[in-house]
Amino acid sequence: MIEFSLHAIVAPPIINTSLRRATVVNLEQSEKQPTMAELLETIEPPRSLRRGEVVEGEVMWHDQTGILVSIGHKSEGLIPPHEMRSLTPEVMHRYQPGATILVYVVDPSGAEGEAILSLDKARKESGWKVLEDAQEAGEPIKGSITGYNRGGVVVDVEGVQGFVPLSQLANPPSVQSEDLTELKDRIGESVTLKILEVNRRRNRAVLSERALVREKREAQKDELLATLNEGEIRKGRVTSVSSFGAFVDLGGADGLIHISEMSWAPVSSVEDIVKVGDEVEVYILHVDAESRRIALSLRRLQPTPWDEAANKYATGQLVTGTVTRVTDFGAFARVDDAVEGLIHISELSDRHIQHPKEVVQIGDTLTLRIVSMDPARHRLGLSLKQVEEYETVQLG
Repeated sequence: MIEFSLHAIVAPPIINTSLRRATVVNLEQSEKQPTMAELLETIEPPRSLRRGEVVEGEVMWHDQTGILVSIGHKSEGLIPPHEMRSLTPEVMHRYQPGATILVYVVDPSGAEGEAILSLDKARKESGWKVLEDAQEAGEPIKGSITGYNRGGVVVDVEGVQGFVPLSQLANPPSVQSEDLTELKDRIGESVTLKILEVNRRRNRAVLSERALVREKREAQKDELLATLNEGEIRKGRVTSVSSFGAFVDLGGADGLIHISEMSWAPVSSVEDIVKVGDEVEVYILHVDAESRRIALSLRRLQPTPWDEAANKYATGQLVTGTVTRVTDFGAFARVDDAVEGLIHISELSDRHIQHPKEVVQIGDTLTLRIVSMDPARHRLGLSLKQVEEYETVQLG
């Protein structure tokens, strides 16, 4: 009979401790490493291109055939020359290999299997957004004149073709010739414009050069109005002449010299006194900040004829006058270029009359006697009757 030792039965097995440590480490690493499912979830699925969308890509290379662009997931697209006409040689250097570029998907799968892309359309799409944002914010935008027609000029603004009507140009052509040379000469000119209308759906963008100039002048006018004081003398330039007066630019705002303020003497035509472009000194007659109007005067800088009249005329003196007005109570006669006197009805004749027209008419030239003078109040009293009485006495 074979006997077994109890110790042999219960003795613990011999375990390799280094193997145990390796097993623990492997278990810990397996707990930290992601599973295959987790790895698959982290991989972004391939994104299919859609016609009409704008995507970002990276320039791979470019030559005379176009620009090759990587648009992700090993996809490539080509921008052919006719889709990058807005890309001038001056900015071509921006699109070297590695540069980021926005492109418009014209055809997700071209004839060669690569997408056909457009730089022009992408620029235009982003341009509409720029225009809409600028219009909402009320901010001006820069562009360049690319063409013209009889209605106005065509402008490129952020890749969008806009239009500035003739009426919205800062200086519209004074005479519309057949070739519109003045507009033609502006092609290539950079301009800053105010947005009047943006309609992406109708592909319509209307802009104004004149409105922006007007806004700037209004701001300048506010500043000028705050500094002008009545009674000041300022220098300015005549900007326009009309039948009722002349407008003078004082450096940001125009003031009006009414024809009555041109000279102490009667003025038949404003152009006899000033012409467009003349540099003049003017007297600030009145400033109305509320209505934003400035009244100017030229004659207030000249000696008043009444100052000279005080030294030139005296009571009892005979003068020659021309009848300028006839009223119910008498007639007015001009005895000097700017001095008018009144012949009261009682001083027209020694006989009783119902109306001055019985004795005098407008335009009559008369010999008159000065019966009263008040230069400070600009008043001169004249008499026709006293001249006739004197002549009668002399003849008698």
